[in-house]
Amino acid sequence: MTRRPVVARRPYRGLVAATAALWLAACSSGLLMTGTPDRGDPGIADTAANLASLGQVVARNPSDPQAYNVRGAVYGQAGQHKEALADFDKAISLDPKYAQAYANRGLVHRQTGKLDLALADYNRALAIDPNYAAAYLGRGLVNRARGQLVAALNDFNKTIAIRPDNAQAYHNRGLLYQGQRQHQFAIDDFSTAIALTPQQAEPLVARALSYLAVGDNKSAAEDLDRAVQAESDNLQAWVARGLAYERLKDREKAAGSYAKALTIRRDHAPAQQGFARVGGEYGKTYQTF
Repeated sequence: MTRRPVVARRPYRGLVAATAALWLAACSSGLLMTGTPDRGDPGIADTAANLASLGQVVARNPSDPQAYNVRGAVYGQAGQHKEALADFDKAISLDPKYAQAYANRGLVHRQTGKLDLALADYNRALAIDPNYAAAYLGRGLVNRARGQLVAALNDFNKTIAIRPDNAQAYHNRGLLYQGQRQHQFAIDDFSTAIALTPQQAEPLVARALSYLAVGDNKSAAEDLDRAVQAESDNLQAWVARGLAYERLKDREKAAGSYAKALTIRRDHAPAQQGFARVGGEYGKTYQTF
């Protein structure tokens, strides 16, 4: 990331303020790594541009459940949920024991807020394949969204037991621990997720929030430095970074971080409040590093 100074722009008027503490609580509960459909064919690129050719594959193989599953996965990634569900339904009708299709349909149901249907599909996938890590992960996310935290923890534990290289499982288990204020356990899990996916901003931000919660502001700032370099338009990372440097009494970096956040979203109340707390001035240029 190019390290350029940031000019603080004046925000919109008449906005309702929110506290930084509330924002941090929202962040810790909202940083979910949602997963992607299991296509069962890593050779197909995940873009809507392939849908025409996938349609031809389906036309040539109308009785092949994998063809529908692959196309459904691409529809799902393109946000075309109705079409994705139709393809997964067809795949399942052709092969009622197709675990991937159930799990993929469960993912679409989960992403569209139909948690009961998602849970049923993940349960069906796991009845077919008790060692299907992606289905345990998906079911864990559903259970977490439903407030079934013990069940979610068990599912994430099972995912990790089957696939100890699954960064999403560590990340989401860490979020569970974080939500219960078991920050050292959370930090350990986020650290594993970071080691597995070092270029991802989300686990860095999540670990930083736990570091902030236990008063390790220096470690939090270091994580957030990495996070904003990995994802320069990550609003949460910039606001949390502002808070970390605010606590470290580095007003220049704090103001620069809040100012950068305001260039991403000018009406973001926690960034406005943080910028005001550190004496930020609109129209002034700040260094972020």
